[in-house]
Amino acid sequence: MTLPLAELHLHIEGTLEADLLVTLARRNGVPLPSYDPTELTARYADFADLQAFLDVYYANLAVLRTEQDFHDLAAAYLARAAAAGVRRAEIFCDPQTHLRNGVPLEVMFGGLSAALAEAPVSADLIVCFLRDLGGDAAEDLLRQALPFREHFIGVGLDSAEVGYPPRLFRAAYEIAAAEGLHRVAHAGEEGGPEYVREALDELGVERIDHGNRALEDPDLVARLRDERVPLTVCPLSNVALKGVPRIEEHPLPRMLELDLVVTVNSDDPAYFGGGIDANVAALRTALGMTDDDLAVLAANSFEAAFIDDDDRASRLAEVAAWRAR
Repeated sequence: MTLPLAELHLHIEGTLEADLLVTLARRNGVPLPSYDPTELTARYADFADLQAFLDVYYANLAVLRTEQDFHDLAAAYLARAAAAGVRRAEIFCDPQTHLRNGVPLEVMFGGLSAALAEAPVSADLIVCFLRDLGGDAAEDLLRQALPFREHFIGVGLDSAEVGYPPRLFRAAYEIAAAEGLHRVAHAGEEGGPEYVREALDELGVERIDHGNRALEDPDLVARLRDERVPLTVCPLSNVALKGVPRIEEHPLPRMLELDLVVTVNSDDPAYFGGGIDANVAALRTALGMTDDDLAVLAANSFEAAFIDDDDRASRLAEVAAWRAR
């Protein structure tokens, strides 16, 4: 029996495996530095930092041109996720990247939504703002996206963190709140605990994506615990991007000890060593996490998910059954 989970920190663009990258490049006549999937994957072995990863990541996304491309990307992820035990996926997408590549919003939403409608798991989209483009661009994107409101349930904030504090995006998040959209944001991956605090106070977020550096501020840790603010943590990603030196040093066990609502996720699995199942395996083998620990992480993921109470109760019962197996 596979551990049932919700995956809450997953960039659909970061699921673009090398085989599909080559297929889409050939389909759309987009040049690549190599058409050998093994060689392409080897480029992901040693990113110096977040920006080095983003440079490769954004270059690869030029292959996404049509609704079929976006459908195929999401369908491939959802099939892998279902096999790995994911029961609920709340999936980030980056419309600004695709608009910059000349792809209209209706193409992106049409392809992704078609795949989600066919999915073997419950899934919804969260539209993310690229923080390095600034707050005005975030507002502009949200206004462009609102005619497609039926295709997404929330907004997020991603890309390069340092130098782009959450307060720059307050106006966009106020619009999102008025529209009844859920609000999440990347914070505390590269930026310090002040970025986490700002995301809570300035943006009114319901979840913090990453949040590792919150541990540097005991008062913030107490607030996260007392307010039951979920943290969507990505262990293999943190190691790949040098935020954590070695998987054995990852702070996730400490987060559990502190009774934080921490969850495990794969972030950009095509680039960071595998999906949520690979992350769970790493927690077992490198950090010695037990079935009890994993059951807490799984229960936390459904507590943190944007689902109704009946669905949550059903999923928590499934976690309990897995633990009692």
